Amino acid sequence: MTIRVLLADDQESVRIGFRLILDSQPDMEVIGEASDGLRAVELAAQLRPDVVLADIRMPRLDGLEVTRRLAGPDAEHPMRVVVVTTFGLDEYVHTALRNGACGFLLKRSGPTLLVEAVRAAMAGDTLISPSLTVSLLRHHRDAGRPRAAQSLDALTGRETEIARLVAKGMTNAEIGAELFISAGTAKTHVANIQRKLGVRNRVGIAAWVWANGLEK
Repeated sequence: MTIRVLLADDQESVRIGFRLILDSQPDMEVIGEASDGLRAVELAAQLRPDVVLADIRMPRLDGLEVTRRLAGPDAEHPMRVVVVTTFGLDEYVHTALRNGACGFLLKRSGPTLLVEAVRAAMAGDTLISPSLTVSLLRHHRDAGRPRAAQSLDALTGRETEIARLVAKGMTNAEIGAELFISAGTAKTHVANIQRKLGVRNRVGIAAWVWANGLEK
């Protein structure tokens, strides 16, 4: 099955770059581009893409409002929206997720995470740039220590070690380098950890680490 993607970004160079990355994937196709938020909403209604990649700072409507209209609780036909932006400000991340975004990536995250985010959105999962997990974890800390979803026995020693690295904001490649394993193996471990803990993303893993006092 081909994943149909709509790009919404006011910078043509960014749209060109994203199109080159996504169209090079055998299971993805960019079906439309919008240079402002209002046009993105209009095109989404016309083209019915599987995934919308939306920048935050756009004319007419910003990406957070685009997300709310397309994926929020009042959306008549909710869509999968991944927010991709230069700005990783806490309020942006929380607002985007609250408005229904199923992913939040920094543009500097690179092509691999971009592709992974689109596939994760299609699978009903949420992918957030690893560098943002620490920030989101700090939000949990400020709100009070969260309740542990699973006990310490939920993971093996190796998985616990990897979970702690996830909580530090490391990517799969960085975890692999730290533990002398491949990035693919690290990715498999992370997926297994999410399944065992019953969480949807890396932020959920980080929250579990902190809930159990394993962050240090």
